[in-house]
Amino acid sequence: MADQEGKVEEVVDAGAVEEATSEEPSSQGDDQVATSEIASKLMQDPMVLAALQQKLGNMVGGNSGYIQSLPKVVKRRIKALKKIQFEATKIEAEFYREVHRLECEYATKYAPLFEKRSTMVTGVYEPNNDEADWPSDDEKDDLAVSDSNDEVKTKASIEEKKEESAEKTDDKDEDVKGIPGFWLTIFKNVDMLSEMIQTQDEPILNHLQDVKVEFKEKDPMGFTLEFYFEPNDFFENKKLTKEYTMRSEPDEADPFSFEGPEIVKCQGCKIDWKKGKNVTVKTVKKKQKHKASGTTRTISKTVQSDSFFNFFTPPTPPDDEEMDEDTEALLAADFEIGHFIRERIVPRAVLYFTGEALENDDEFEEGEEEEGAEEGEYDEDADGDYNPGGSK
Repeated sequence: MADQEGKVEEVVDAGAVEEATSEEPSSQGDDQVATSEIASKLMQDPMVLAALQQKLGNMVGGNSGYIQSLPKVVKRRIKALKKIQFEATKIEAEFYREVHRLECEYATKYAPLFEKRSTMVTGVYEPNNDEADWPSDDEKDDLAVSDSNDEVKTKASIEEKKEESAEKTDDKDEDVKGIPGFWLTIFKNVDMLSEMIQTQDEPILNHLQDVKVEFKEKDPMGFTLEFYFEPNDFFENKKLTKEYTMRSEPDEADPFSFEGPEIVKCQGCKIDWKKGKNVTVKTVKKKQKHKASGTTRTISKTVQSDSFFNFFTPPTPPDDEEMDEDTEALLAADFEIGHFIRERIVPRAVLYFTGEALENDDEFEEGEEEEGAEEGEYDEDADGDYNPGGSK
């Protein structure tokens, strides 16, 4: 690699020499030709080209020195523009605070619908025919495949299928309460949550009856995720909570990095595990050898175990010192999960249960990828010199 960098420097130096000698008398023409030949040969070397590309790549985003070279009066005007930008940032922060206020206001309008959803999921309430009047996927397919213009016959056929299906339902199915495994299915359908769920967590999450979001408008603004459980054999809590605190003000140290409210910290809750049921810890046995006597003994040690319920004991960042990279990464992931549950899962729970929301998410991600060319792929739209007509 050092040889490559040396060759790159030679290319740069050769170019500089060529530029400098271009204005010299013609008596130095032989030197110019020799320099050009050296540069040409080096530029045909793939290793030199790769090293040159890396060197140029490292220069991207570097300070060109243009701003520093401007006259003082122009720099003064730039400072005035930055002050205007700071005022605009403060208005932007005010806008986001108003958005959060509206979110809190509309949360009260959503609440009755989500409460009714909960009663249906848990089996407390059985929807009537009007409430269940929504076409299923099978019914949509039947209507799409049929080429008959006789809509009455088509509808009658669908109704007959409904009646036949109802007649085949046995007593065991009639005894099913609500929608079993509703929230567990949702969590397992979402990649970032399914990665957290371990085998021992699933029986507990089967007792999860509802997930709600409680908004806090100010001092400081934020939200709390509330997980409601039916009585179970694992812990005493009826509700587990995770509180997120948000900041809607620009950072004084870097005000222009502000892009809207962001989660700055979170706090979980204590889980009152029943004896021997704590899935967040496990007991491991280790052998110890006595240095003097050489005898060994086996000791038991309690260590943390992977579990979804570690979500309720997030790491606590230090107040007076910088976070280490591991803690910072864990908190960033935690904030992302909390925001996703609040923003997507709770409002669209049934669509994540059926998987329809996942299909929409995939389509959105694919659209984002299609906007630009992949790495190493030629992009005609980005090439200012591309001339499909061949004219010059």
